[in-house]
Amino acid sequence: MKRNWILAAFATAVLGASATAAPVPSYVKAAISDPARPEDDTKRDADRKPAEMLTFIGVKPGMHVMDLMPGGGYFTRLFAKSVGPKGYVYAYEPSEMAKFATDKGKPVAIVAVAAQYPNASAIIAPINKLAAPEALDVVWTSQNYHDLHDKFMGPADVTAVNKAIYAALKPGGLYIVLDHSAEKGSGLRDTEALHRIDEAAVKEEVMAAGFVPVGMSNALRNKADPRTVLVFDKSIRGHTDQFILKFRKPLHAKAK
Repeated sequence: MKRNWILAAFATAVLGASATAAPVPSYVKAAISDPARPEDDTKRDADRKPAEMLTFIGVKPGMHVMDLMPGGGYFTRLFAKSVGPKGYVYAYEPSEMAKFATDKGKPVAIVAVAAQYPNASAIIAPINKLAAPEALDVVWTSQNYHDLHDKFMGPADVTAVNKAIYAALKPGGLYIVLDHSAEKGSGLRDTEALHRIDEAAVKEEVMAAGFVPVGMSNALRNKADPRTVLVFDKSIRGHTDQFILKFRKPLHAKAK
């Protein structure tokens, strides 16, 4: 019953939120066309649609952003250029993920990426210790929220993580979750085996932390994805059905 109420509230809040595509700001276009972006990143633009993503987020110069579980820094680079010299980007790599590199004696990729930008830095720390050095405008996580439920992450205390994100944001701050869709009604069943998660489960967990739903985007939807295969399977890799949900910390909430 509780889940049905949450889903109804979400549907009401985002009705029409993604009906009209917003114009792409000039600073977003400049970030995407930055010649310093590596070829590995630009080759992924057709699938990851950075113009639509950054415009949907509403990222602006001067914002302070956390790129949570940033991987190779694809979005970290774009955020750093978009927020400009008066903004800042924290790339938070959970030590549970960084361990995959350090156990092999390799550097954690995001550290070198962040070092390339004067307005960015990498934070390597346990996921359950998540915090930000200052109040943030945006926390963004892409294709990794499902990992919070997986064994290698502890699994994480998801309730505590979402509350920590809530605490890290300014009143009115945004939390955006993009992830691979699992079958409707599957809950957390496929997070480990398929690296997918039921959209409804994410909504329920995030809203339980106090967030209010304010938007969604269908830019990365793919009806042809059966949602029953591993996201790394060559038949679907790079083209999975993905949901993008936008939540806001209420304006009346206390600042960090």
